[in-house]
Amino acid sequence: MGITTADAGGAAVDGDSESAALLLNPNKNKIPRDTFHLAYIIYFTLGAGYLLPWNTFITAVDYFSFLYPDASVDRVFAVVYMLVGLMSVLIIIAFAHRSNTVVRINAGYALFLVALVVVPLMDVWYVKGRVGVYGAYYVSVGVVGLCGVADGLVQGGVVGNAGELPERYMQAVVAGTAASGVLVSVLRVLTKAIYTQDANGLRKSANLYFIFSIVVMLLNIIFYNVAHRLPVIRYYNDLKKVAANEEKEQKGELTGKLWRSTLWEIVGTVKWYGYGIMIIYVVTLSIFPGSVTEDVHSDVLKDWYPIIIIAGYNIFDLVGKTLTPLYLMENAKAAIGSSFARLLFLPLFYGCLHGPDIFRTEIPVVILTCLLGLTNGYFTCVLFVLAPKTVKLQHAETAGIVMVLYLIVGLAIGSIVSWFWVL
Repeated sequence: MGITTADAGGAAVDGDSESAALLLNPNKNKIPRDTFHLAYIIYFTLGAGYLLPWNTFITAVDYFSFLYPDASVDRVFAVVYMLVGLMSVLIIIAFAHRSNTVVRINAGYALFLVALVVVPLMDVWYVKGRVGVYGAYYVSVGVVGLCGVADGLVQGGVVGNAGELPERYMQAVVAGTAASGVLVSVLRVLTKAIYTQDANGLRKSANLYFIFSIVVMLLNIIFYNVAHRLPVIRYYNDLKKVAANEEKEQKGELTGKLWRSTLWEIVGTVKWYGYGIMIIYVVTLSIFPGSVTEDVHSDVLKDWYPIIIIAGYNIFDLVGKTLTPLYLMENAKAAIGSSFARLLFLPLFYGCLHGPDIFRTEIPVVILTCLLGLTNGYFTCVLFVLAPKTVKLQHAETAGIVMVLYLIVGLAIGSIVSWFWVL
């Protein structure tokens, strides 16, 4: 497959200078402690934050479906979000060498805030619980697209930053993405249990967790701007600067042509990890949430069924993303091969939709959905941890952004394939 592995420090630099020696063999005694695991907590929260808007919109399936009964809300939201996010990341990669990561991430969080605020305000001032106000539906689709732009700005930067740090911080980010789904699902279950399932109850519950997401987004902005001041993060940022300065001395300024050459070198190094990530999300998004929230039904659980399925997926996704500190599959070929083996979920879920009656009951669907989440979480975390360590330290951020590009391509393809389940 052409997969290579760099040293444990993640920096493959040449030269016998003191700075190069520091990069290749950093003195562990000089690395500041992550006091109270604050940096880990911050990166976990950042990971939760940039996926929270998406999880907020998509978990509100009963609210949006009630207001817009003639629209395929899940699938439309997914296609718009993923395709806009894809274009956003492509532009960021093209100009990564000229842009400022801090500015990109803060701008992305600002866009997230705007998008999240629009929904409850529109509900209070315009929709007012009325069914079929499709002008508001188109606005909702528009703010989902705005979230796609913000996701490209924030996710690429946060994952890229984590790629420059030891692997526990990448694990924190990836686990945080799963935690956001769990938080929204738990909150949604609680609000659904508390409020009546009429127009007024759906409005109150949906507005409550949109407000919750707004608060978390404000917290993320504060956390991100605090992270750079922590001694342990500053230490690794200094290592990156040393590596970047050495490359600048050797190659000169990264002009457009030189940057394109460097970028293709990075892509060539991480491409198989990227293919693994891409196929993971093609499989996942082609099945979840569309088919398991719109195409399966339960006479027993009724409208609780899709909410329970989403919660089950998110919980097991989080479990998978927290397993890597216990066991990290360091064999890249095995991890990538396992990612492709998840294609087996497609015929299995097809059997749950169109197979014998015994496969179309609640238990097989719930078990398969939980396994889908578990494998999605674990292999995503493994590949994101391994990939940035295969390039030079000063290019780890770009490698992380490239991995996000593969992820979004997988999400976009999967969200389009999900429409074929309707056939």
